[in-house]
Amino acid sequence: MKKTSIMRKLYNSRAFWLIIALLASLSLWIYVISQETEEYKQTFRGVKVELVGEDILLNSRNMVVTDLSTSTVTVEISGPRRIVGSWSSDDLVAQIDVSKLTQSAFTSLQYTVKFPDGTDTSGVKTGLKTPETVNFMVSAQTSKVVPVVGSFEGQVADGFTAETPEFDPATITVSGPETYLKRISRAWVSFGSQEIDSTYSVDTGYVLLDENGEECSTTGISFSTDTIKATLRVLAVKEVPLSIDLIDAAGASSANTKVTIEPDSITLAGDTAILSGMNRISLATIDLSDFESTYSDTYLVKYDDGLKNISGTTEAKVTVEIIGLESRQYAVKQENMSCINVTDGYNAEVLSEALVVRLRGSREQLEAVRGENIRVVADLKDYNTSVGQFMVPAKISVDGFTDVGPIGDYTISIEIRKADA
Repeated sequence: MKKTSIMRKLYNSRAFWLIIALLASLSLWIYVISQETEEYKQTFRGVKVELVGEDILLNSRNMVVTDLSTSTVTVEISGPRRIVGSWSSDDLVAQIDVSKLTQSAFTSLQYTVKFPDGTDTSGVKTGLKTPETVNFMVSAQTSKVVPVVGSFEGQVADGFTAETPEFDPATITVSGPETYLKRISRAWVSFGSQEIDSTYSVDTGYVLLDENGEECSTTGISFSTDTIKATLRVLAVKEVPLSIDLIDAAGASSANTKVTIEPDSITLAGDTAILSGMNRISLATIDLSDFESTYSDTYLVKYDDGLKNISGTTEAKVTVEIIGLESRQYAVKQENMSCINVTDGYNAEVLSEALVVRLRGSREQLEAVRGENIRVVADLKDYNTSVGQFMVPAKISVDGFTDVGPIGDYTISIEIRKADA
């Protein structure tokens, strides 16, 4: 009974339970301390690879690092549990110092695992690394100018045509590792998707292509511009007839003349305002007195400089045929030759005794014409005070026959003298 009483007093003692609590706390503290200082090993996957000294490599040697064999690594870290156990893969960095590299070459370097700032790393050790080294390429940094080309992906409306797309700027400068730039041959622009009937322009992006038309990566590459202004000039299209102008003469007019033009039209493209008022293109003016029955020649097709020649026609062959008329020669005597517009104080004498002229008209009219109906007149208005013998152009007229006229050019010989005082 006495022993039980003693135990009861002990259990009910506050001091007893304070001692028990103290002993329990001490035991727990010893346990925790032993756990925190216990050697602990952990594998960290996906640790980011970081390059150190890239700015030094670029600024002092104009070189850059490309083609890293991996962007993350796996490392095994051992150390106190309280330190190592509190980390994740994002807390670690695999650093590679590239500041001392001096040559462009394929390179393999080991990396150093960097722990969080402020960590007591005296008891922390790095174990197995996978991979142990990282491979990469050290390349010279350079620039390259490439042309901008491209295509319109929409539709041009009927009755219109588009010129070759224009790009502003026409070239871009790409800068980056030399090994990357070697592949790039051009900047390609695809623009537009709708139907258009007027000039279309848009600011758009582009892609880099190699010689085979394959798209190139833009990683590590900078550009002189990010956007290109693409313009597609749209022109109206019109087929314009070709024609000639005739000067009626010697009984011939458009009514009894057949005109053939090969080709008889040309297709032009240009501003609507210009084309809308263009109903024909005259190749030449032909005087029907310059030939007897048939005339043929080739003429250049001329048009406004602002227009484009779509058909490619640059010249046309013109043939003129006079239908239903005949020609006949007549001898004109001196008495039917005269001069007009002789300068005051001067005399003019016709020296030619006769002139053979060829007239054209209908058969009936030509049979009715006589030599005395034909007059030859030389106009001396441009000779002023000239003195001597001259061969002067003469105009032929046929009195009483309006549909009969001369073919070709004629001259007569005259003499001009100063009149006696």
